[in-house]
Amino acid sequence: MKHKEEILNIKRGYLHGDFEFFHLKDKKVMDFESHYHEFNKIVVFISGAVTYFIEGKSYKLKPWDLLFISSNEVHRPVISAKEPYERIVLWVNSRFLEMHNSSNSNLLSCFELSSKEKLNLLRLNAENIKIIKNTLFSLENAINSKDFGSSILKNALFIELMVYLNRLFLTRDINENEIDVEYDHTIEAILGYINENLTEDLSIESISSRFYINKYYLMHKFKDQTGYTLHSYIQQKRLISAIALIKKGLSITEVSIECGFKDYSSFVRAFKKSFGLSPKKYYKTILELENSYNIHKHS
Repeated sequence: MKHKEEILNIKRGYLHGDFEFFHLKDKKVMDFESHYHEFNKIVVFISGAVTYFIEGKSYKLKPWDLLFISSNEVHRPVISAKEPYERIVLWVNSRFLEMHNSSNSNLLSCFELSSKEKLNLLRLNAENIKIIKNTLFSLENAINSKDFGSSILKNALFIELMVYLNRLFLTRDINENEIDVEYDHTIEAILGYINENLTEDLSIESISSRFYINKYYLMHKFKDQTGYTLHSYIQQKRLISAIALIKKGLSITEVSIECGFKDYSSFVRAFKKSFGLSPKKYYKTILELENSYNIHKHS
């Protein structure tokens, strides 16, 4: 089915399994655009010269720093060509973690808190680095193995990793983790205002007036800090909100109103331009993918 192939290849990506593990090392120059995903992501920085931008904050990374990027957070790395860039990247399906939660242990805490506190960095001490290294490399070996029980071991090691990372995240020293974090306080406030008021008037004139900032300076500063124009960022956030509402079963007309679009047709055009599908086809495809995931999990 063509529409399924299209949605699986949109730039944000769609994770239709439990998790994905990538161990990457690049020596070439790479230029990443600001983007987001519908899944959570963990970046384990190993080596290189990289500054990571997440929702208006920049993180100058040190070896074995960890970044927790929640679904739909806008991010991009800026990479120096002077050194090879090595990292481990984990794509994480929220529903898989939810299946392993208990009454007093939420494995999504690290993502939820990083987004709420607007601090995505976890910096490890030497002892914790050693433990994380061992678990990650054991996980990588299990993923690449064809031995008996390797798929069971893979999932067990991944859950072990998530338990340990949540323990570290919940007990981290926020002040220590803010070292090497840079951001503009006004842009941070504007980002917060946008995300909390997607149904309101978010014109450049309205925002510049509310925050007492020249609109041309605002446009320049916003693009510099986020990688998005102000208009593009607001539209993408509204479309992200639309996806969540579409999954809940709201009508397309209701979704367009709830997400702050002025009219139905402009919403459909923006949605199709961003995702390659109409909202109705997107909803149908998401249902197919999620049903396929559920069948796979219970077969």
